[in-house]
Amino acid sequence: MSRGRRARLSWFHKDHTIRYGECAEMNKINAIHELAKDIDPVWAGDEAHIPEWFAWALSVPREEGFVEVDGARVHYFRWGMRDRPKLLMTHGFLAHARCFAFIAPYLAEDYDVVAFDLAGMGDSEMRGLADIAARGSEFAEISEALNLFADGAKPTIIAHSFGSGAALTAVTQSPDAFAGVIVCDLMVMRPEKLEKYWTMGRSSPGSGNPDKPVRRYPSYEAARERYILSPPQPVGEPFLMDYMAYHSLRRDGEEWTWKFSPEVFRRSNKPDEWLTVGQRLVDAPGRKAIVHGAKSQLFDRDSAHYIRELGGEDIPIIAVPHARHHLMLDQPLAFVAALRAVLAFWSI
Repeated sequence: MSRGRRARLSWFHKDHTIRYGECAEMNKINAIHELAKDIDPVWAGDEAHIPEWFAWALSVPREEGFVEVDGARVHYFRWGMRDRPKLLMTHGFLAHARCFAFIAPYLAEDYDVVAFDLAGMGDSEMRGLADIAARGSEFAEISEALNLFADGAKPTIIAHSFGSGAALTAVTQSPDAFAGVIVCDLMVMRPEKLEKYWTMGRSSPGSGNPDKPVRRYPSYEAARERYILSPPQPVGEPFLMDYMAYHSLRRDGEEWTWKFSPEVFRRSNKPDEWLTVGQRLVDAPGRKAIVHGAKSQLFDRDSAHYIRELGGEDIPIIAVPHARHHLMLDQPLAFVAALRAVLAFWSI
């Protein structure tokens, strides 16, 4: 979105929808019925197993809503005070912004935090293309729509996995717009190691058939059985898998289906995109930091050495102990601590 373009804004608070026509005066208030509750008995049961830290995080006041970009709705959450430094968060492939819904509240006292669903994922509608350039543009578009650039502010991007690759494109497209990017467990391997990884029947983020219909299931339980992480892994906090799975699905009549649009797979996904991602990371303008799982399959100790060899000696690299690729599901509070450490190091 070019600067000056207007976005249509809707936001939700205390069971009401407040809509702004062209970001102008409030003109309509309706009850919400379209967005699911965070903690629902369908996945949480009687909630007896929900830890206090998670319940606290979801009790922190937040704004939830949509902005309209190029005729499509983009879903977001927002925490904190508007006069604080800006943080902009997004997720990995086929995931959604709720992977930060229990992380962001621990940053909200000091920052104005936005987490958004990438186009065609979570509760965001698909729009335009799913290529690298379009994915990178999403960061500036949501920032413009929510006035994150107001008064010269420069948001710091925090992105996970596939979202980190898009974030590197964003800061390359708009080098003066962002204060830095924290890359969270992006797949970075030496080319020979990555090619071997692919020969083991594994695929790179973004792989899939855009012409294959999204599957439907007769019950939530049947759909939940099909929810797996990529790459597959156990998680340190199993209830978070249930939480993420539930919010990856939607009920359609008597059936359940995935929220993502098959159009997210309509992209080239050329091998070079991932074979060169380490160099792209090092060459991306501005401040960068890497936070990864110490047990991650996609970014390990050799990945860190590789980044150094490519010229990234000044890039802070933090390994979260006992965490794998989906580090917010393994060690969420340690992940928060790592993010705080980077932000403090950068004096943000």
